[in-house]
Amino acid sequence: MKYEKEICRRKSFAIISHPDAGKTTLTEKFLLFGGAIQTAGAVKSNKIKKHATSDFMEIERQRGISVATSVMSFEYKDFLINLLDTPGHKDFAEDTYRTLSAVDSVILVVDSVNGVEAQTRRLMEVCRMRDTPVIVFINKMDRDGKNRFDLLEEIENELHISLHPMTWPINSGKEFKGVYNLHDRNLRLFTASTKADEEDIVAIDDLQDALLETKIGKRDADQLREDVELIEGVYGALDAEDYLTAKVAPVFFGSAVNNFGVKEMLDTFIRIAPVPRSRETSKRLVEVGEDKFSGFIFKIHANLDPKHRDRIAFMRVCSGRFERNKYYHHVRNDKDMRFSNPYTFLARTKDVIEDAYPGDVVGLFDTGNFKIGDTLTEGEDFFFTGIPTFSPEIFKELVNKDPLKTKQLEKGISQLTDEGVAQLFTQFGGNKKIIGCVGDLQFEVIQYRLLHEYGAACEFRTLQFYKACWLTSTVAGKLDDFLRFKQQNAAVDKDGNPVYLAQSEWFLNTEITNNPDITFHFSSEIHK
Repeated sequence: MKYEKEICRRKSFAIISHPDAGKTTLTEKFLLFGGAIQTAGAVKSNKIKKHATSDFMEIERQRGISVATSVMSFEYKDFLINLLDTPGHKDFAEDTYRTLSAVDSVILVVDSVNGVEAQTRRLMEVCRMRDTPVIVFINKMDRDGKNRFDLLEEIENELHISLHPMTWPINSGKEFKGVYNLHDRNLRLFTASTKADEEDIVAIDDLQDALLETKIGKRDADQLREDVELIEGVYGALDAEDYLTAKVAPVFFGSAVNNFGVKEMLDTFIRIAPVPRSRETSKRLVEVGEDKFSGFIFKIHANLDPKHRDRIAFMRVCSGRFERNKYYHHVRNDKDMRFSNPYTFLARTKDVIEDAYPGDVVGLFDTGNFKIGDTLTEGEDFFFTGIPTFSPEIFKELVNKDPLKTKQLEKGISQLTDEGVAQLFTQFGGNKKIIGCVGDLQFEVIQYRLLHEYGAACEFRTLQFYKACWLTSTVAGKLDDFLRFKQQNAAVDKDGNPVYLAQSEWFLNTEITNNPDITFHFSSEIHK
């Protein structure tokens, strides 16, 4: 394998969680360990005092939530780690889904106070669809939360995954004293806002050692001995293969805001997390060790820097070596392109790179050539699969409030829908623009960004549609007839593909039954 050394030192993962579980805070602690940043931004009471490193959009800073996936690279113990911090809010689940297509593993953050929440379940379903290896971090152990055994049982039952504790907490809330590392057999004592230096660790190979009682007291020492005996009897040693095949999820306990319990997880992550893997395409399996370059676009972000009207396409390298200023084949457009300033990112700062290898995420300056799912190769024609667009759940008509800014509005909505924050449909035979989203918050983000980034004022009028379905037919004329008869409910997406907008489940089922020659699709990957 020509690039084996570079491939084996790369680890790419996403952090996912329910909103407010501490995901962005944990991201910053990782960056601190990697020396990528010097101070962490504190996110408290949903008001950001020092802006979180990975939340760079103005609306994110105002709301105290992440609404776009941030991409960060940093080095830790000779490994190059590509970390993708995803939106926790359910309204941005599709952005998170696409992000999961670009990583090799996941860290799932669970709030010890609230346990498993609705969005946690949805995110875990996506991980299972892809058999993505998962590590669980149970956060906020310094707060009064659920019993640790009850929490493990809840996670296993709700998320349908087998857990394997790697560290074990000594109490929680005000009584939280630290964690015992079941793998390395040492105790880390808790102090708030620790820098997690080596001297915080007490080596205790034998839990019967009297030193344990000196450090945490007899009652807690006895409880820890009992807990560890039970855990080791039930779980035994971690089988790394079970983790890599997504059958078992290692579990760590800690407090991200206090930088506690994070290092143990990061050290285990670089030891067991998968290196970049081979990937399926529309033609064949692309092996990660192939000499020739290939990669795909999984995210597009306009106006990363509002002072410059820049537009960045985020590409995951899948095989070979990507080189600056070399020509690559854009499969969908069937043209060759070269990139003079490819970037790697640390939140808002970006550095030009000379090359990149499988597992890396590269930012490419884009003048409107890319869409999500596009593939770049060294000449071969194929598409990487598994990056679908789903049917939206909420539909609203886009109304221009300032006719003098029509051009700005059209450019803005075109670029924002290219990013994947929403889908744009144009009513069949007319000009009515319909925006489809997964959640209401996306409409707020679109309205805000259209005004502040493009100077275009708009409003949205709710439309009573239930679902969008993409239509195909192998029978000549059937599709045209259907679209003509159903003009009020017919539209085309951005690529000109016909779409049926159903008013209700009953209407949808009726049309499916009445039109056996037409196929109704609930995702648009069929058109890739």
